[in-house]
Amino acid sequence: MSPDEAFDTAYREHYWAVSRFVARRLDDRPSEVEEVVAEVFAVAWRRRRELPESPLPWLYGVARNCLANAVRGRGRYRRLLARLGHHEVTRGQRVVAGPDAERPGSWVLEAMDRLTEADQEVLRLTAWEELTVDELATVLGCGRSAAAMRLHRARQRLRAQIDTVRGTVPVPARTSTEDERK
Repeated sequence: MSPDEAFDTAYREHYWAVSRFVARRLDDRPSEVEEVVAEVFAVAWRRRRELPESPLPWLYGVARNCLANAVRGRGRYRRLLARLGHHEVTRGQRVVAGPDAERPGSWVLEAMDRLTEADQEVLRLTAWEELTVDELATVLGCGRSAAAMRLHRARQRLRAQIDTVRGTVPVPARTSTEDERK
């Protein structure tokens, strides 16, 4: 298969998966999704000779970089608006949900927000994108064992944050020696 055909196949098969990947990370900015996805496939086109046999994890890695560029660009834009001072974003005219507008499962989102961005991304890649550990390693650009360890640690930290948010403290399991003493 030629590189052009490989790109065409990757585009047709993975466009919507990449779009969902980007959309989940830009949930409050749907207008930027198409722009970021277009950039992902522009990079893929330029590097079509490097497309791996299974391109989806590689495309997710490219998408992560494009998202980082978009976030940096958005930060520059906000700083410019703040300097200019003539935009509704700088005047604080945002709508805030009322206190009774809690969404079901919001405690999970709160626990996720307490994690580092790296932990959040590892958990999103495995939960939202349903990546295997090998695919996770490809996206993160590390070895399989490092990816597995990152995932394990992120899950542990999420459990701890969920316990904190929900106000539940896990009771340590009894050991057999404790049972024998009683």
